Amino acid sequence: MSFSLAIVGRPNVGKSTLFNRLVGKRLALVDDQPGVTRDLREGVGRLGDLRFTVIDTAGLEEATDESLQGRMRKLTERAVDMADICLFMIDARVGVTPTDEVFAEILRKRAKHVILAANKAEGAAADAGVLEAYALGLGEPLRLSAEHGEGMPDLYGTLQPLADAFAERAAEEAPETDVSLDEEVSDEADEALPEITSAKPLQIAVVGRPNAGKSTLINRILGEDRLLTGPEAGITRDAISVQLDWDGTPMRIFDTAGMRKRAKVQEKLEKLSVSDGLRAVKFAEVVVVLLDAAIPFEQQDLRIADLAEREGRAVVVAVNKWDVEEHKQEKLRDLKEAFDRLLPQLRGAPLVTVSARTGRGLDRLHAAVIKAWEVWNRRIPTGQLNRWLEGMISSHPPPAPQGRRIKLRYMTQAKTRPPGFVVMCSHPDKIPESYTRYLVNGLREGFDMPGTPIRLYMRGQGDKNPYKGRREKNAGALKKHLGRRKD
Repeated sequence: MSFSLAIVGRPNVGKSTLFNRLVGKRLALVDDQPGVTRDLREGVGRLGDLRFTVIDTAGLEEATDESLQGRMRKLTERAVDMADICLFMIDARVGVTPTDEVFAEILRKRAKHVILAANKAEGAAADAGVLEAYALGLGEPLRLSAEHGEGMPDLYGTLQPLADAFAERAAEEAPETDVSLDEEVSDEADEALPEITSAKPLQIAVVGRPNAGKSTLINRILGEDRLLTGPEAGITRDAISVQLDWDGTPMRIFDTAGMRKRAKVQEKLEKLSVSDGLRAVKFAEVVVVLLDAAIPFEQQDLRIADLAEREGRAVVVAVNKWDVEEHKQEKLRDLKEAFDRLLPQLRGAPLVTVSARTGRGLDRLHAAVIKAWEVWNRRIPTGQLNRWLEGMISSHPPPAPQGRRIKLRYMTQAKTRPPGFVVMCSHPDKIPESYTRYLVNGLREGFDMPGTPIRLYMRGQGDKNPYKGRREKNAGALKKHLGRRKD
């Protein structure tokens, strides 16, 4: 990206709406209620031929203490310091407020480049507010309507000369690509794992109940206070993604809103936040389920872990706030016992103890995430699978419902991410679920795939028979005799 653009302004002036328009997706939550956005959200902005990083910020509040509003303001000020260009938005229908004047003065001192935009400027009702914006001393205001897309050509015309100035810097900082290799690559090389690169980083979602410490954990991994944290439960609303290099591995980590029981989620805004977190789980490759060491494996924790398994994601269970636990050995033994008993579908998945406050255990968490991702991508040769299947059948043959013996003919792996296997057999609809579980558990043990979701499909070969359904058995004379009696 050639430059970064931070959208700043009072609450409810339309920053998130403009952010969604620039990135071309509904990434940020939008609601009439002020103060919806609390964290910094980054996206790839597109405007004509310009490509840049756009940052959605929390509404600037006048609070400067350690309250929630004060911490939100500090994050926004940090985005102002980092960004190459600041787009200062006011509400043209409301006009310039004393709060706008205060923040205009802050931007004049701290921002490198400031663009003034009067949003909601469609119609004559906004004319007075646009004229008032000249008094802020930030130049001619742009008339925009983020909701309807008006004024985007004017914004492009303002950004274009600034983008040219940043283009040289972007060319100098660009990584080296298209490197020629002297050594020839063997055609018989084994199928390797997908390569994790900056262009395709490992996608991780951190999920859990409110106040489990998700944002604090990600801040500790980043080494800076990038996400808003505090003692209040439910601070995070959007599923915020941050990209980083964690111990040499390019990753994109999604911080999600705390998920409460469905019966307790009544407000519209919280419903939007939870649905945004569920969407992050679907985009992730590895899901870190973060538990509170004081109250682990609550009913909601089990539902969240089961959701990740049903979505087919690799799962790592992390127990946070381990630094305040007194009887660590006894607690760890109880945790492992409860994990195997309450989440049998994830038996063998990594269970890691961490402290987001002190940073202890993050190396083990990194190793567990990488191991879970490797197992999630594992591919097993068909020959090994069929030799394993013969051993499983000889140890425990499939049942014979109604005296009809079921034959398991052969097996192959159809997909990865998560591993999916197909068994060709006779009477697939007659195989009980208990025998399918027996085979899945055997796959976990036989090929070292603990904890990862495994999909096993039973298929028959009846559809390949061209004569199937042409004529019923013993249908000749008896059918004619019955036909005469009806006449």
